[in-house]
Amino acid sequence: MSTKRTRAAVIVLALAALGLGACRQDMHDQPKYEPLERSTFFPNGSSARVPPANTVARDQLREDSVYYTGYTDDNKLIDKIPLKVTPKMLKRGQATFNAFCSPCHDEVGTGRGMIVRRGFPQPPTYHQDRLRKVKDGYIFDVITNGFARMPSYASQIPVADRWAVVAYVRALQLSQHMPLDELPPEEQQKAEKAGLLPADVTQVDEVRVDPNPPASQTEATTDGTH
Repeated sequence: MSTKRTRAAVIVLALAALGLGACRQDMHDQPKYEPLERSTFFPNGSSARVPPANTVARDQLREDSVYYTGYTDDNKLIDKIPLKVTPKMLKRGQATFNAFCSPCHDEVGTGRGMIVRRGFPQPPTYHQDRLRKVKDGYIFDVITNGFARMPSYASQIPVADRWAVVAYVRALQLSQHMPLDELPPEEQQKAEKAGLLPADVTQVDEVRVDPNPPASQTEATTDGTH
């Protein structure tokens, strides 16, 4: 009987030891250097290494400053996208815009995205005269560096996709302000029969948000309309 008890005790102790081993602090405090942490391995006491002279990290050459910044060499915003705009580029811009931009700007660009309907300050509509007249480099710069409450998206959206978003924003602006006489004749006839005119979305009132909206509410109202 004593032998069985001894064996049971040994098994319990072994399991306890295994359990304690799995809970070591190393799981949380991993053996790695944090940014700017001191090191005793290198003579200068720094864990971070200075890149060798005259070297450039992979994908960091960036000789084309216009493409990577939206500015010319004399620090002026460029007028037009420095790439050929294609249907594929516009589709990529639409997907990126809907993923990153529409929560604030909505999918049409009027500034009434879902988080605005829930109380976040409303950004300006893309369809106002000021933003229709800005240079393409300006839009790219805002995406890259942020503006006012809008943060930088440089770490989330690659350079090529940022230009694709610029192209798509221009397409959105054109979609709301296309003159009837620039439409194909058959489209002009359809628009005239339907009594349609280019949407006037240059004046967008601030969204009035109920501070305690019902759970089923999915739309905010502006001047009493949905």
